[in-house]
Amino acid sequence: MARVTGIGGIFFRARDPAALSDWYRIHLGITQPEIAVWMQEAGPTVLSPFAADTDYFAPGRQWMLNLRVDDLAGLISRLRDAGIAVETRADWDGDGSHGKFARIHDPEGTPIELWQPPPA
Repeated sequence: MARVTGIGGIFFRARDPAALSDWYRIHLGITQPEIAVWMQEAGPTVLSPFAADTDYFAPGRQWMLNLRVDDLAGLISRLRDAGIAVETRADWDGDGSHGKFARIHDPEGTPIELWQPPPA
């Protein structure tokens, strides 16, 4: 049966695409095709519609980017050292069975959830 095998790209509008591309490269290691195609590591991906009135992410935002990370504590430290606000909440992590979470926003306000999956 024909099926989707993964996410091929995420495309969105930006006021300053070049500056935003640089921010993602510098702080999160995500490169653009003119530099090198970002090669993801194999792992879980969740595609999940939320109710229109969810408070899980900011009202007025239709989507939130969730990025899988391998060392959330290390990345949080690096982001904070760069002056980027990082939010964590114990209720996001719960009992840890779904992993650990943190939130940041890119310079244009896009909410980004950083997710370290639980150990396999």
